[in-house]
Amino acid sequence: MTVRSRSAALAAAALLLGGCARAPTFMRPAGAAAESEASLGWFLIVVSCAVVLIVALLVLIGSLRSRGGDPHAVRREGPGLRWITIGGIILPAIVLVVAFVLTLGTLNAVARPPADALPLAITVTGHRWWWAVRYAGQDPQDQALTANEIHIPVGRPVRITLEAGDVIHSFWVPELAGKTDVIPGQRNSIWLEARKPGVYRGQCAEYCGLEHARMAFVVVAEPPGDFARWLARQATPAAMPTDRLARRGHDVFVGGPCALCHEVRGTTAAGRQGPDLTHLATRRTIAAGTLPNTRGNLMGWVANAPALKPGTLMPKLTLTPDELQAVVAYLETLN
Repeated sequence: MTVRSRSAALAAAALLLGGCARAPTFMRPAGAAAESEASLGWFLIVVSCAVVLIVALLVLIGSLRSRGGDPHAVRREGPGLRWITIGGIILPAIVLVVAFVLTLGTLNAVARPPADALPLAITVTGHRWWWAVRYAGQDPQDQALTANEIHIPVGRPVRITLEAGDVIHSFWVPELAGKTDVIPGQRNSIWLEARKPGVYRGQCAEYCGLEHARMAFVVVAEPPGDFARWLARQATPAAMPTDRLARRGHDVFVGGPCALCHEVRGTTAAGRQGPDLTHLATRRTIAAGTLPNTRGNLMGWVANAPALKPGTLMPKLTLTPDELQAVVAYLETLN
């Protein structure tokens, strides 16, 4: 194992262990939709456990009562038919009806647009294996593009339109909302609302290929003022770097293969195959949550992405060490 691959593996392990310390779960809801779904989930869990315990108890009682008797004898006495009617028909019917009504109420609460919903137009597109995020503005020039990181204001419901760029994916933020399929040729939508500021991990929940497990994203919930500033910043084009090394990196980037797949608004790089990199330096992770966004990880990713995320469509680049240093220096200025 090389020094570069070893450092990348350690970084990935650190990110994984850090996420496991507070793993996302529907049992810790932080939004209105998640709270409704969690209530239904807890009801179904309690009922299921009760049914298992009752059935196990009845089986135990029946086995104890049958000991010592003739196993072929037919017992005709006792209220057997009444218990079968009550326990096998009436009680299950009541439980199923209650579960059905609660499910309809949950679906209605999740699907309907809240009264205080923000008029934001956010579109998330699932690709193999990353997420493109587009905030549409009043003018086409005002749209903000990012990847694998969705920002929303705290306490306000936001509608997310979901699209697929290739195969079926599934958009899931356990602490904020349930799963919604992302299907090619079809637009689905989901409402997200966070009760408190925080960073909520999301994940593709539909097997979509080799790197499905590393197709993650984060939802960043922040105060409305911070969100407005972030959105305005994301809509601005990239500034030309003043540092000499970064300027050289800019020239290598726009004049080489990077510009064929990636867009940096404000430059001639206008590729649409990979994530928009206009404000890459502001993101928490790279490669759809695979690695923390650090200089060392950027170096490894730009040099040989398939070694860090096998199956990724980003090819291994043939850059000289000086060119690699310059390109990474340029990417670090994209904030």
